[in-house]
Amino acid sequence: MEPQNQILLGKYELGRRLGSGSFAKVHLARSIATNDLVAVKIIDKKKTIDSNMEPRIIREIDAMRRLRDHPNILQIHEVMATRSKIYLVMELAAGGELFSKLLRRGRLPESTARRYFQQLASALSFSHRDGVAHRDVKPQNLLLDSEGNLKVSDFGLSALPEHLRDGLLHTACGTPAYTAPEVISRRGYDGAKADAWSCGVILFVLLVGEVPFDDSNIASMYRKIQRRDYKFPSWISKQAKSVIYQMLDPNPVTRMSIEAVMKTGWFNKGLDASVINLCEPEPVMEKLSSITAFDLISLSSGLDLSGLFESKKKRERRFTAKVSAVEVEEEAKVIGERLGYTVRKTKKEVVLGSGRTAIVVEAVELAVGVVVVDVKVVDGEEGDSRWSDLITEFEVVVLSWHSDVM
Repeated sequence: MEPQNQILLGKYELGRRLGSGSFAKVHLARSIATNDLVAVKIIDKKKTIDSNMEPRIIREIDAMRRLRDHPNILQIHEVMATRSKIYLVMELAAGGELFSKLLRRGRLPESTARRYFQQLASALSFSHRDGVAHRDVKPQNLLLDSEGNLKVSDFGLSALPEHLRDGLLHTACGTPAYTAPEVISRRGYDGAKADAWSCGVILFVLLVGEVPFDDSNIASMYRKIQRRDYKFPSWISKQAKSVIYQMLDPNPVTRMSIEAVMKTGWFNKGLDASVINLCEPEPVMEKLSSITAFDLISLSSGLDLSGLFESKKKRERRFTAKVSAVEVEEEAKVIGERLGYTVRKTKKEVVLGSGRTAIVVEAVELAVGVVVVDVKVVDGEEGDSRWSDLITEFEVVVLSWHSDVM
C-alpha cells in the first residue's frame, strides 16, 4: 500500500487516493521537479498476471502515447516500474467523471451537452485518423479538467491498426448499453463506426439523463435496438434528434459517422475555434503512429515490463522476439537438440534437459506482434560456457534483449 506523502521513485509525492479498481488505484501526486499536480495510476503486477491484464495495460499506454497533444484526450506523461508495481503518470482531470456530474444534475442544457459532444467528437476523430478506435466510450470514461473541458480516458479496450483482420475488428467488448449492435453480434466491424454509435448514445444521455435502450435482459435490449425502439422527450431540438437518430442506426453501413456529424449545422453552432483547427488532419501525427507496444517495453525511458515475469530462478534471460511465439518454440527445440539437450514440449513451454539441469523456454504474446521470451534455469546448475552458448544461439530470433534478471 502506498501511503500518502510517500516520495515515489524520487520524482513524485503521492497524495490522497482518487479512485481504485480490481488491479489498480489512482492517486493525486505532485511533481517534485515542477510542482505540478498529476494523477498516478498504480498497477499491481501480480494482480495483472493473475487476471491476464498485461495486454490491456500495454494497449492503454500504447494508444495514449500515439494520441499525445490532443486537449480532449487524457495525456500520459511518464511510465515507470519497480519489481512489483507499474506507475502511469497522467494528466490530472480535477473535475472528475462526467458520469458523476450527470448523476448530480440529470440532463444537461442542449448548449452544454453540445459543447461536451463537440469535444468528444473532436477527440475521437483525431483518434480514428491515427487508426485507434476507443471501443468503450461511456460517461465513466469521460473526465473533466478543472475548467470543465472533457478528457477521453481509459483506452484499455482500444483497437490499434495492427488489430485489424481483413480491414475489420472482431473482438466483442465494451459496455452493452453503449456498445454498437455489430460489436455484440461478433461480426467483423469498423471501430470508428462502432465509436459513432456510442457517441449517439452519449449525446442522448447528455440531453435526456438516461440511456435510450435500457433493459436488464441483453437480448431484449438488442431487439429494441434493431427496432429503434426509443422515444425522444419534447425538449430536444429537431436538429439534435436528427443527429442522434442517424448515429443510432443499427446498420453500420448507413450510420452517420463522427466526421459527417462534425459537418452538420447543429454540431458547428457555437463551435470553439480550437476544436475546428483540431478537426483538420495534420501530417505531423504520422510520426506518432510508429510508436508500438514494443517501444513501451524496450525504451529505457519508457515502460519496462520485464518484471511482469518475475522469477526467483538462478539464471534467466529475457528478450523480445522478432518472430511469433510458435516460431520461438520451434527454434528452441532446434537449438536444444543441436546443443545436446533432451527436448520436451509442454502446453506452455519448451523444456531443455541435461542431467539434473532443466532449462525452460517460455514465449508469451503480450500484445499483437509483441512476443516476450523467458529462458531460465529452473532446476540444477548450468556452467557459464553452456549457458552462454545457448543464449548466443537464440540471437537468430531476438529483436531486443531485456536487462538481465540476475
